[in-house]
Amino acid sequence: MPATKALFLLLFVMPLSALGSDTSPVVAREFVADPAPTPQSHAGTIVETGHGLVAAWFGGKEERDPSVGIWVARYVEGRWSPSREVATGVQADGTRLPAWNPVLFRSASGTLMLFYKIGPDPSHWWGMLMTSRDDGEHWSPPRRLPPGILGPIKNKPVQLADGTIVSPSSTEEGGWHIHFEWSSDDGKTWSTSGDVPANGIDAIQPSVLVGPQGELVAIGRTRQGKLFQTRSSDGGRHWLPLRLLDVDNPNAGIDAVSLADGRYLLVYNPGRPGPNWWDGRGTLAVAVSGDGMRWKRVLTLEDKPGHEYSYPAVIQTKDGLVHVFYTWERKRMRHVVIDPTKMG
Repeated sequence: MPATKALFLLLFVMPLSALGSDTSPVVAREFVADPAPTPQSHAGTIVETGHGLVAAWFGGKEERDPSVGIWVARYVEGRWSPSREVATGVQADGTRLPAWNPVLFRSASGTLMLFYKIGPDPSHWWGMLMTSRDDGEHWSPPRRLPPGILGPIKNKPVQLADGTIVSPSSTEEGGWHIHFEWSSDDGKTWSTSGDVPANGIDAIQPSVLVGPQGELVAIGRTRQGKLFQTRSSDGGRHWLPLRLLDVDNPNAGIDAVSLADGRYLLVYNPGRPGPNWWDGRGTLAVAVSGDGMRWKRVLTLEDKPGHEYSYPAVIQTKDGLVHVFYTWERKRMRHVVIDPTKMG
């Protein structure tokens, strides 16, 4: 076992309960911010920094309530720090709007970016950005993104070999549409691809994967009961029309990551749509793929029909471990660590 991996396991797993056998891919699991600081918690994001992990989510009375703000916790010296609210929807006139969907991203320059949304609902929200130069201990004042730029809607951007940051985005006003935004100056300015040809598919919240030859693959949720896919061969400027994958999903958020071993890893709800928006969110699973087209389910993280385990965020850290951060019954945020070498 590499020394860095052994050190992480020592720091992270010792405070937690041992899980499974030596052959289980699940290294550890825990709740972040337990007890939760707000009645509801949702829409997590997680990132690795030079000083450990940083996680964020939105929390308040309930989704869409003006009390909802953006909460952050840092994993430093073997434990999670107390969570704190770092952003709200308080406006200049003193009124308050709900905050939504934080997304953390650390660029190659070391700038930690916290994207989020402010607005009454997803059809009328706008993008906000805060930055940190000390891995989330202190944050800049929030600034509103330029008109026409929303930032990543749910899932993390990727940074290409030439330094370009590609941000997966979407809109819900006037129908569901996918687009991508990119920056070549470390997030100072942004351009947009425009809507990707929908091919009759209602889709939002893409996740971007980087292939071995630099090709980009994006997948995400739809209203059609399956995940969608699209591809770009020019760094995210242009994308092929959307197509449906043979992967069931009940119109629930997903996330995916390109692994160091060349595979892709997906965290998703594998159920079918039902009459209620939460139907199918009682099972949260992990799948792997070699091409981004054909996916094999290899692990179940949660399985309790009628409950909600949703909106996962997933990263692979430098030690090779995979971290999944997700909503647990809307009450708390759960963090699971996986060893991908033990997955088929």
